[in-house]
Amino acid sequence: MNVRPVSPSALVDLLADRIAGVPGDSWVRAAIDGAPATRPDDLADALVGPLRLRGREVLRVPAAGFLRPASLRFEHGRTDPDSYYSGWLDHGGLTREVLAPLDPGGTGKVLPSLWDTATDRATRAPYVTLPPGAVLLLSGTLLLGHWLPFEVTAHLWMSPAALARRTPPEEHWTLPAFARYEEEVAPADTADLVVRVDDPRHPALIVRS
Repeated sequence: MNVRPVSPSALVDLLADRIAGVPGDSWVRAAIDGAPATRPDDLADALVGPLRLRGREVLRVPAAGFLRPASLRFEHGRTDPDSYYSGWLDHGGLTREVLAPLDPGGTGKVLPSLWDTATDRATRAPYVTLPPGAVLLLSGTLLLGHWLPFEVTAHLWMSPAALARRTPPEEHWTLPAFARYEEEVAPADTADLVVRVDDPRHPALIVRS
């Protein structure tokens, strides 16, 4: 495994080229995956403008809009790492409302969000119809390893020490979930693009041999 330093702007251009370069007239479902400390939402937000400059319409969908209701997320307590790992994200709702409509021959009709965790009720967001060739840009945590259909995946990786250092102390209970993710899913081995972000100001591409 080789590590190649890259500037944040060059990283955005590289990933935008990768996503915009997917051939065909169908939709492109791209996932930016990483622990909250790696800031996957920030990278996804930074990609919107460059993708539009490359002629792609873009819809940003944070996976946080598809978390399960509090009664399900906190069934085993508010700080249970196993629930966080496998029970917080509504994979079925995300597939049904966001990803499956963008299958080849799909309707293109996507729901940008399903559940508001602040109010613990449905967001009642309106559906958006994406034209063929548009990009669905999903960002979030623990997205890989669930058979979710994506054309492009990027994983933001931190060493365990950096992740512990950059995760707020009140969220350290989530660290066992990320250790389990590394062991069971190995996202750095399965994602199309892997970026080391021990220091988010100085990312580096991880090039697999």
